[in-house]
Amino acid sequence: MISSRVPIEIPTRRSLSSQAAAAIRKAIQEGTWEEFLPSERRLCTLFQVSRPTVRTALHLLAKEGLIDIRQGRRNRLLSKPAPEERSRSQLVGFITHEPLSHMGTPLQLSIGTLRAHLAEQGFLTEVLVCPSGSGKSQQRKLESFIRQNRIFCCVIMSVSRDLQEWLAEKNVPTLVLGSCHPEVSLPSLDIDYRSVCRHAAGVLLSKGHRRMALIVPNSGVAGDLASEEGFKEAVAQRPNAQNATALVVRHNGSTANIITKLNGLFKSTRPPTALLVAKPQHVWVVIIYLLKRGLAVPQDVSLVARDYDRIFETVSPPITHYGFAEATYAERLSRLMLQMVTQGYLSSEPLLIFPKFFPGQTVRRLD
Repeated sequence: MISSRVPIEIPTRRSLSSQAAAAIRKAIQEGTWEEFLPSERRLCTLFQVSRPTVRTALHLLAKEGLIDIRQGRRNRLLSKPAPEERSRSQLVGFITHEPLSHMGTPLQLSIGTLRAHLAEQGFLTEVLVCPSGSGKSQQRKLESFIRQNRIFCCVIMSVSRDLQEWLAEKNVPTLVLGSCHPEVSLPSLDIDYRSVCRHAAGVLLSKGHRRMALIVPNSGVAGDLASEEGFKEAVAQRPNAQNATALVVRHNGSTANIITKLNGLFKSTRPPTALLVAKPQHVWVVIIYLLKRGLAVPQDVSLVARDYDRIFETVSPPITHYGFAEATYAERLSRLMLQMVTQGYLSSEPLLIFPKFFPGQTVRRLD
């Protein structure tokens, strides 16, 4: 029997807003932000909670006197940790020229796995989309992003040479998810696109194709530039392919521009008999174009996809492509990144992965 004189403590369950407030409070105490909090939208992204939850959490922190909520303006920090109490920033920046949702499924999954592993180690992540533009404007945007958020280290994907050089010069701990441009010394993890495209062109040459074209974005990204080099090398290195042509067709990424470029190819007197196409989404643009033109794959035009998409193996005929074990790539990426955030350093030696060739049924041997 329990005496009525003994107080009973009833267990309570912390609300999600209380947990969000605790997480924001911890970030403030660690000196993650200098003078102002990020916007509510960015806080939602950082802490993976809804906007109402963030607003409730901010009001809790305002009652504690940690922040000043100002309608229509940035919320100011009122309590700053002493210099000796400020710890290293726990924020990792992901910098890319396009939203993550526009990337291929394997890369999206790998980045999602990486962000989950970083979260387990106490590191928040923030994404900066830095579209192609003038080098100076991109650098200003990146510099502001790093300074305002006190970014500890960066993962960069498909960004210009100017941004790679700027990060290398500033000694910001950085992992390039892709290839480095020549003369840029940064740690990197990428598919060996030069070897992939050299191999793909070699496969087409061995099947009797002598008029080939690489359909690739005019991105200036190191991996795409390496693809062009490898594609041309296959012809240059084969003594029995003197009459072969390996055209590089660059486009701006839009469907309309890809169609314009394809029109130029197939309205010529010597149209290509085989295409190597970069980016999964562009493979479908090319296939639909060929169908509308009355050209069948592979009977009229052979097709190879440089990159991987799961659906390539499920359609009929299965598309010839290159791919790799997603789990292996994600594991290598996470291991490299965790090494960098814990040690603050990685070797600048590039780590290249050569994917497996999936023959599919979209390459025809010419008689």
